[in-house]
Amino acid sequence: MTATAPELEHLLRTEAPQVLGALVRRFGHFDIAEDAVQEALLAAAQQWPNHGIPDHPRGWLIRVGYRRMIDQLRAEQLRQRREYQLASQPTPASLEEPVADDSLTLLFLCCHPILTPVSQVALTLRAVGGLTTAEIAHAYGVSDVAMGQRISRAKQQIKSAGGRFVLPSAEDRGNRLTAVLQVLYLIFNEGYAATAGEQLHRVDLTTEAIRLTRMLHRLLPDEPEVAGLLALMLLSDARRPARSTEAGDLITMEHQQRDMWDRTLTAEGTTLITAAMRQRQVGPYQLQAAIAALHNGAPSYAETDWPQIAALYAWLEHLTPTPPVRLSRAVAVAMAHGPRRGLMLLDNLADDPLIRQRERAVRAHLLELNGDTQQAADLFREAAALTDNLAERRYLEGRAQHLES
Repeated sequence: MTATAPELEHLLRTEAPQVLGALVRRFGHFDIAEDAVQEALLAAAQQWPNHGIPDHPRGWLIRVGYRRMIDQLRAEQLRQRREYQLASQPTPASLEEPVADDSLTLLFLCCHPILTPVSQVALTLRAVGGLTTAEIAHAYGVSDVAMGQRISRAKQQIKSAGGRFVLPSAEDRGNRLTAVLQVLYLIFNEGYAATAGEQLHRVDLTTEAIRLTRMLHRLLPDEPEVAGLLALMLLSDARRPARSTEAGDLITMEHQQRDMWDRTLTAEGTTLITAAMRQRQVGPYQLQAAIAALHNGAPSYAETDWPQIAALYAWLEHLTPTPPVRLSRAVAVAMAHGPRRGLMLLDNLADDPLIRQRERAVRAHLLELNGDTQQAADLFREAAALTDNLAERRYLEGRAQHLES
């Protein structure tokens, strides 16, 4: 069986967590099993385009991963005689049988509370999403070596903490759910607005985040924040076709062709957030989804319900008073009540280095609305110099040139 490059990539990423789950159940040793799976995926990526996809791709990957793992256990002397004897035996049939989807079990394991958020995201993308270390490093603008070291440390930390390959109990799941949602949110955001590189967005990351969040929603259908996060992703992704030109240049919401927005995703996301908020357990993801639904439901940019969006941002800021939320609220307030009101909110925002680039861009936009074109142009250029995303940089530099022309 042959497949196109995108189809092969999708197949490998879908099978990766299942193969990893089979090996971890057989051997334990999540850290070594994950390395073995990566080697199996690499072998498939090199061989299948020339020889075709085998009839049972999961079984092929498991057999290769099994042999790689035996080699690693021998080389590193991590097992006693029982494991060594396995090397001379055929691959157990139970390993090759179809197994239940292990993605969520792996997701909760990768979101172990001992890890930092960045390590949780990186390990999730590698173990659950099937991305290579190089792809993850590119997404975060760091070297392959640095990302590889981070992932290795994360696996060792989970091993030292006694992390087990089982779906957490209801109580433990609740304690870890916040981290899981944050990881999925960060993965989606990195795909929706890539921090580095030539592309404005990375469809592989947004698609994977949506896939995993759908699975989480099926597991926890009564968790309103899970539904809220899924709704937020769907409503945001619905606008992706209109966010850039064919050349990859950024198009802001004000100038997007709304007939290009995906109506099916908008309808699904709106239905999800409407049902979630009826449970009256409102959280940050639900509020962001409600804001996205107002944007998607507006006939035009001018007809957007900015007062309601500003009110929702005030509520969101009360729950999560973070600088990014305050920045977004300043824009909404400016659109609802005038740019000077928005600029006043920015004046109360600390000069946080983590949001300096966005703060400069937002301030420039509000100054432009207020008629201070030269100051706005200067800040657009400053914001452009602070971003590593080439599409965003071109857009900000273009805004500055337009104001100065």
